[in-house]
Amino acid sequence: MLAFITRTFVLKRRAPCYVCQSGITEQSILAKAKRILKWQRDPEGMRLRILEAAKQEFASYGLAGARVDRIAAAAGANKRMLYYHVGNKEDLYLEVLEGAYEKIRAEERTLDLEHLDPPDAIARLVDFTWNYFLRNPEFLALLNTENLAKAKHLKRSTKVKSMHSPFVEMIRTVVTRGVESGDFRAAVDPVQLYISIAALAFFYLSNSATLSVIFGRDLLKKDARDERLEHMIALVLAALTGKSTAVFVRAKMPALMSVEHQVV
Repeated sequence: MLAFITRTFVLKRRAPCYVCQSGITEQSILAKAKRILKWQRDPEGMRLRILEAAKQEFASYGLAGARVDRIAAAAGANKRMLYYHVGNKEDLYLEVLEGAYEKIRAEERTLDLEHLDPPDAIARLVDFTWNYFLRNPEFLALLNTENLAKAKHLKRSTKVKSMHSPFVEMIRTVVTRGVESGDFRAAVDPVQLYISIAALAFFYLSNSATLSVIFGRDLLKKDARDERLEHMIALVLAALTGKSTAVFVRAKMPALMSVEHQVV
């Protein structure tokens, strides 16, 4: 197959003078043939490589600064392949954004919150959210980019709203169990609760560079990160229980934190 593709390219450029003048070489023809063959053999693999390369590009440069040439090169594709498979740059950006939300929601479903006591379940959710943001800085960058665009692209999505409904219900169930067991003092809007949890992590990490300068401490050192997580869990549980929970959190931190999600 590779030989056939190569011969096809060579036959299309039979005139030696044209090949010479255009700068086309046998090596470049062979490289192009290999890319096409790779695409034909594993189209889904190529698609995933394009999406991963695009995620890194959009996270680094935003939508306006991202370049399709760089995405294609990083994925080992060419622009024609990229446009054929994922559409234009804005379509690609939306698919990356949807994929980013799908990934975090999928991992949240593995937390098994329904089998934990309500305070432990909330602590586990705070722990996961904090460590997920730490492990996936490109997720925060994508959110910053989309917020600057006033969610213009996210509004086009037919997937995002539906994937969040089960997550909200999962939190609602934990809160309801907590009220029924007497652990929590009153029912709380699960959306507001999650926004508060995410905000405690998002603001700290998104602004860690400037905050570290302002307050004269490295806020991303391990000790500082551990202190922040303990503070977040204590703050959220205090709001839900109406009690000071610092001692409770300190005693249970090793058991509450999901080892597979921790960042060291």
